[in-house]
Amino acid sequence: MDEGKLRIAIFSDSALPVLNGVSVSIKGLVSELRNDGHSVTVFTAAHFGYKDPDPNTYRFFSVPTPWVRNYPIAIPPFYGMLGRFRKGEYDIIHTHTPFIVGFVGLRWGQSHGIPVVSTYHTLYDRYAHYIPLPRRYIRFKIAKHTNFYYNSVEHVITPSHASYRWLRRHSVKRPISVIPTGAATPALLDRSEIRRQLGIPPEQRIMLYVGRVAKEKNLGVLFEMAERAFQVDSSLRLWLIGDGPYMEACKQMARDLGIGDRVHFVGFVPREAVDRYYAAADLFVFSSITETQGLVVQEAMTYGLPAVAVAGGGASAGIQNGSNGFIVKNDPIQFAEKVLEVMGNASLHEMLSHGASKSVRGYSTHQMAQGVLGVYDQVLRRTKNERSRPSGLARV
Repeated sequence: MDEGKLRIAIFSDSALPVLNGVSVSIKGLVSELRNDGHSVTVFTAAHFGYKDPDPNTYRFFSVPTPWVRNYPIAIPPFYGMLGRFRKGEYDIIHTHTPFIVGFVGLRWGQSHGIPVVSTYHTLYDRYAHYIPLPRRYIRFKIAKHTNFYYNSVEHVITPSHASYRWLRRHSVKRPISVIPTGAATPALLDRSEIRRQLGIPPEQRIMLYVGRVAKEKNLGVLFEMAERAFQVDSSLRLWLIGDGPYMEACKQMARDLGIGDRVHFVGFVPREAVDRYYAAADLFVFSSITETQGLVVQEAMTYGLPAVAVAGGGASAGIQNGSNGFIVKNDPIQFAEKVLEVMGNASLHEMLSHGASKSVRGYSTHQMAQGVLGVYDQVLRRTKNERSRPSGLARV
């Protein structure tokens, strides 16, 4: 390795082709770190039928997660992979989950004297309904495990102040840095041509949702908003990009509300193709209140899409009211009113669109990676200083 360049091991339960905020964030971080000359190896769960284009990605044997479709879960033993890990002689480990793969990264780091940094991506207690046990018990166990895990690493990174406050409320005492996930540079796409390819008539205006179709995404409020907005503006349509366990329930919800002919469930779209939908849409709408950071909101804004999002979690943190979009209460009536205000006023929409493009210029993946490298440097310096002290003065 060149002087000053690091050997980094990343551990995550989620990585492409699993498509979520964690996998997109990791992809951007790995790319930027490698562009800067650092060596990065990813350890993650195997995905049936998927062949990695990246030779520096190692996958643990896994089985399908029984309660969440298309999310594989790594299972032991992990001894065979341990030999590959040891050959890497890593300077630092960066985990992106407190669960199985992240726990392996923590234990291997501790046993090999390698400092461990971890990113807290998700408000995990909001997903307790996926486990078929009493929800209060699961949320308690998640909180206890979160406290244990993140107090066991050297430094925690989290993408928003909302998740920072959650960690502090749950007595995580380790140093925490807020580093927003960066959005990739938008592709150069011809909006008119993309809309033609997608079969969108010129008179239709698209409200776009991108994300998992899951109960915790608060999609009932999204559909109720759409039902009210459609009554006023017949040109509006709602398109949803993504898949998930709530798909059939959402389709039934659209039928019951009488809006099934104006809601388009696109389904799963490969990450590289999602940009076409951002380019074709007119407004980004987001109802989830469980996000640590709304990466999809930022991605949409790189294409000049104003956003109207429900307040809560970190998804609305990048929205500046009246500048690049609007934040609304968790109320379909107020949600619909703001959507109609934006879509019914061409000059307001144009101003918000300009503001959206401008507001995300400081959230690039390059800037994210520089922030992460700053944390690595702090941790490595601190570790070096602690190891140089007499043993009686070392941190317990």
